Amino acid sequence: VTVNNMSLKKEQIYTIVGANETDPRNYKISSESPIGAALLGSKVGDVVTVEVPMGIMKMNVLEISR
Repeated sequence: VTVNNMSLKKEQIYTIVGANETDPRNYKISSESPIGAALLGSKVGDVVTVEVPMGIMKMNVLEISR
């Protein structure tokens, strides 16, 4: 999932994986994590708001691929 992280003002690409495959440094996040759960079911153009330890993160979904 490619997003424009509106909080950090940069584009990021997340790969949503199972809990055993997570690697946050390489943006491989679990579908059970706050960001992964928020991105599941989103569509291109959606603005997703997620509460993370740093505060509230807003992301605009730019592209979804498999």
